[in-house]
Amino acid sequence: MDDYKAFLESKRLVVRSTGIDVSLDELNVSAKPHQVDLTMWALRKGRAAILATTGMGKTLMELMFGQQAAERSLILAPLAVAYQTVREGEKFGIDVTYARNESQAPRQGITVTNYELLEHFDPDNFGAVILDESGILKSFEGKTRTALIERFRYTPMRLCCSATPAPNDIAEIANHAEFLGIMTRVEMLAAFFVHDDKGWRLKGHAREPFYRWLASWAMSLQKPSDLGYSDDGYILPELTIDPIIIPSDYVPEGQLFAISLKGVSDRARVRKATMMQRVLVAADHIKAEPNEQWLVWVGLNDEGRELAKMIPSSVLVEGSQSPDEKADALTRFANGEIKVLISKVSIAGFGMNFQSCARMVFVGLGDSYEQYFQAIRRCWRFGQKRPVKVHIVLTDLEETIYENVLRKEKEAEATAAELVKHVAEFEKAEISTVDRGSFMYETKDESGQGWRFMLGDSSERLRELESHSVDLSIFSPPFLNLYTYSNTERDLGNSSTTRQFWSHFRFIIRELAQLTKPGRNVCVHVAQIAKQKSKDGVIGLRDFRGETVRHFERAGFVFHGEVCIDKDPQAVAIRTHSKGLAFIQLSKDASWMRPTIADYILVFRAPGENQVPIHPDITNDEWIEWARPIWYGIKEGETLNASEARSDDDERHICPLQLGTIERCIRLWSNPGELILSPFGGIASEGYQAIKLGRRFIGVELKPEYFQAGLKNLREAERLAKQVDLFQWAEGESEAVS
Repeated sequence: MDDYKAFLESKRLVVRSTGIDVSLDELNVSAKPHQVDLTMWALRKGRAAILATTGMGKTLMELMFGQQAAERSLILAPLAVAYQTVREGEKFGIDVTYARNESQAPRQGITVTNYELLEHFDPDNFGAVILDESGILKSFEGKTRTALIERFRYTPMRLCCSATPAPNDIAEIANHAEFLGIMTRVEMLAAFFVHDDKGWRLKGHAREPFYRWLASWAMSLQKPSDLGYSDDGYILPELTIDPIIIPSDYVPEGQLFAISLKGVSDRARVRKATMMQRVLVAADHIKAEPNEQWLVWVGLNDEGRELAKMIPSSVLVEGSQSPDEKADALTRFANGEIKVLISKVSIAGFGMNFQSCARMVFVGLGDSYEQYFQAIRRCWRFGQKRPVKVHIVLTDLEETIYENVLRKEKEAEATAAELVKHVAEFEKAEISTVDRGSFMYETKDESGQGWRFMLGDSSERLRELESHSVDLSIFSPPFLNLYTYSNTERDLGNSSTTRQFWSHFRFIIRELAQLTKPGRNVCVHVAQIAKQKSKDGVIGLRDFRGETVRHFERAGFVFHGEVCIDKDPQAVAIRTHSKGLAFIQLSKDASWMRPTIADYILVFRAPGENQVPIHPDITNDEWIEWARPIWYGIKEGETLNASEARSDDDERHICPLQLGTIERCIRLWSNPGELILSPFGGIASEGYQAIKLGRRFIGVELKPEYFQAGLKNLREAERLAKQVDLFQWAEGESEAVS
């Protein structure tokens, strides 16, 4: 029992701690309670992400992590954020050195540099790496992102920090998980997501496992109270967004008059054509409040240059300048030495703390909600003491862009709130190191005349049965398919690897070996499993049939025989949309064509001599048909109704074993009155047929919905069996009288 409990714990898709434990007095005394706890958690995990909104103290958490994680730690940060990090270190009494190459880095302590300078450092010389504003990973070109992942693959301690809203898109989660060495994008999609006509979405039964997995390596919070801390000092000031829509006489090419913008090229043309109108309006607003600091966001170089001419006190930061020039200007603005800063969000919109400024103007707007969010959060953040006012200057033609960004903002806020709601309990459990697994495991027994149905886990509940009491077992095991029918680790199908699946199945095979009478049979319904390009790297087949044979033989069973069940390839092609069965491949490329995947009944015999001979109630003609290596005439649709057992979160319809297949197995390999077992009871198809055929039945089912449907079917079979008995009795009385 203990080894099974330990195995179930190992199946949980959570990230185990590989880091170090530190005591409270080893961390900075100036840190807030949530900053201390999150840092201690990150150090304990070893590889983690802190995804907290602006002003939550991520820089201090990074510094405390770097101070404790290794003798030498490297922080990678956006341009001027590196200098800001040095200043934060001075503020909290933590030594931080800015270096442009490794020769400038100290032999001990924390070094901070820019992402662009990564190639000048050897990752092997640092025991810890910290990515500041790690959300920009998805902004990097694939080559840079891959280089980051590869170069720090073996760095023991890794931390990602980002102020981007809670990770609600697949790309952001995957980038962080891959950099931290937790899971690749392909593995993550295979585990938790399904692809349909709307794109990738979270599987219904995967919600709880996904949030639990996410919380085991990433902490998402918008305010301290998300994790149960006080929000004292973390109340955002008032924010006013002032869209300024100015009329434009610009007419897009191909239109008699302006109706709407079509695509990126149209938007670029209107932005250029209306540049001076927008620049003049922006300049007027800046001049109207000359005593205020202003942060000005432009999208075109010419916008910035024209505005700089109109505002003599302004400083323009653009891409052509050297890194040192950019960093110097951004730092001076943060210190209040520059009155008006003009730049693009891509240059100055990530990581900088501009809370000294409370006025902002966008000279036009792009479609990216993330850039919009990051730009506003440079000033509107925890720590800002004054109301923040933001002007967005657009022409009437560009009003749809603003509406689109607002729509994305509402969606992001709703998704972030939903994520925090779902993940908060798991995050609190992670921080406190108390396990709060929330799925409920139930056990229950119901019985009737000649049958017993058990709710629970077969690996445990089969142990309650008497040894060598089962005459025949028939079942179809769930295949490896994560979170298709349930969210619990007790579900055999919820295995993340083939090795894990068979490790789990062995617990059940071991019980079957203990329960089966000597010389009696176990019938296992299997099919080969299709390999998928997205999950396995190739399109092909996995030999599930062969693996089943090998594992039953290792448990002591004798591989007694097998039968292949005929299938209609057209029906399968329509249902599965398999490339290998599509007519188009005959003319396109027949190398992809393959026979349909057949079903098999594998028959295993328990060692020893059978003590009670079996006398099948079948004719010689039936035997001739059933002794063939292929069973024909099994109707794929002849199954019990499974629709009422299906829950909303099930990703696939239940596929009960065909009643004809079950009947042949029962009549061939058992006598009337003998005990039939199914360790994967489902909706009790095997029990239904066993009772109708005059046998007894015991089944075990894990999922309560299927258990309830199974009870209904067993009671119906019992009712039908009684009707047959009554009819036979009446016939017998009639014959006796005559």
